[in-house]
Amino acid sequence: MFNTLSGRFLILTLCFVMLAEVLIFVPSVARFREDYLLSRLERAQIASLALLANDGMVDVALEDELLRNAEVLNVVLRRDEVRELVLSAPEIPPIAATYDLRKPAQFDLIRDAMTQLGNRTDRTIRVIGAPVRDAGLEIEVTMHSAPLRAAMIDFGLRILVLSAVISAFTAALLFVSVRYFLVTPMSRLVGQVRAYADAPEDARRIITPNAGLHELRDAELALNKMQTELTAALKQKDHLAQMGAAVAKISHDLRNILTTASLMADRLEISDDPTVKRTAPKLLQSLARAVNLCEGTLAFGRAQEPPPALARVDAASLLREVVESEALGPDGDAIRFDLDVEAGLTLRCDAEQMFRVLGNLIRNARQAILAQTKTGTITIIARASARADGWEIRVSDTGPGLPEKAREHLFKPFQGGARKGGSGLGLAIAAELVRGHGGDLTLERSDPQGTEFKIWLPSQTLT
Repeated sequence: MFNTLSGRFLILTLCFVMLAEVLIFVPSVARFREDYLLSRLERAQIASLALLANDGMVDVALEDELLRNAEVLNVVLRRDEVRELVLSAPEIPPIAATYDLRKPAQFDLIRDAMTQLGNRTDRTIRVIGAPVRDAGLEIEVTMHSAPLRAAMIDFGLRILVLSAVISAFTAALLFVSVRYFLVTPMSRLVGQVRAYADAPEDARRIITPNAGLHELRDAELALNKMQTELTAALKQKDHLAQMGAAVAKISHDLRNILTTASLMADRLEISDDPTVKRTAPKLLQSLARAVNLCEGTLAFGRAQEPPPALARVDAASLLREVVESEALGPDGDAIRFDLDVEAGLTLRCDAEQMFRVLGNLIRNARQAILAQTKTGTITIIARASARADGWEIRVSDTGPGLPEKAREHLFKPFQGGARKGGSGLGLAIAAELVRGHGGDLTLERSDPQGTEFKIWLPSQTLT
């Protein structure tokens, strides 16, 4: 119990309530002592007035009775600047202390009360006060301290018992309240977390925020968001694994098919048709790249991309090759390509991987244009970066721009597709390949006037 939140809260509540009661107890006992002494002064005054009313003529037995009722040893009354011993016992022990209650300070009352509680001996004390109803200038009594201490202890015990009862009752109420409003909802939250951890792919186990307390509801909302994102990520990971497994199974057969197609395409080079002679080398290069892709098992999520084989690559030649390859499609006449390459620009990259990156970007741009405007322009600009530590290649189009959903998940596989039926793998693969070069692929703009991507590559020296 003491290792639980509610148990510790109960103990702390008891301690704090008792501390508050102690702070109340000390002044209360001091006030009780003052009232006790003032009551003895009033009794002594009444006894002295009874004696004065009889012209001071009383027998010894009556005087003793008056002193016992007042619980004092003697009474001194000062009237008209004259001190008069009104009542007195036969023998009075030496006086140990004198207390003046006419204008007492609160600190002095507390100090004297604590001193009285700590002193177990029966002492003779003198108490001075002002008579009630202006019956004189001053009244003084002498009394034993033992009855006063006994009365203070009895009062203190009653205060402590009452404090303990109040503390226990308050702590019990707080304990029940904490259990109901805090511990129980937290236990339920922990149970939901454990249930989700057993099957994180099950969307039915995602927590539904319903707490009444704002703090707990905020925690549930944050947990709901995290679980939702984690479940989606796990499903995506499972999808990627399944896709990778499927590609691994077909890569061998597909490679054989493409190899056969390459052998058949070799015969096109002996054709006398000028168009066939011009396109045959491009076809053979495309088939060779497809074979390499199959052999490397390049399905995204199935295997990591191999590290780039960095070399010096002429930027103009690489970009022209990409453009010519993409312009061979049946809709090539609808797209105009503007190529602007800085003279003598040489990149440090893997030519094969960079061909794939640029091919993905240009293919996406062409599809965006043809899906909306039917005709348009794709511009490729390559030059030294303004950062003076690399190169940049910009690919822009005059298409309609990317949808909002595509921009939110741009480089995430199966989430960033911009067209119906698209998987979103192209940009994800392109971004991974660029990162492998130590660079980055970013979306510079996307609006109704078109979209622009930028590739930045570092310019480290070759080793």
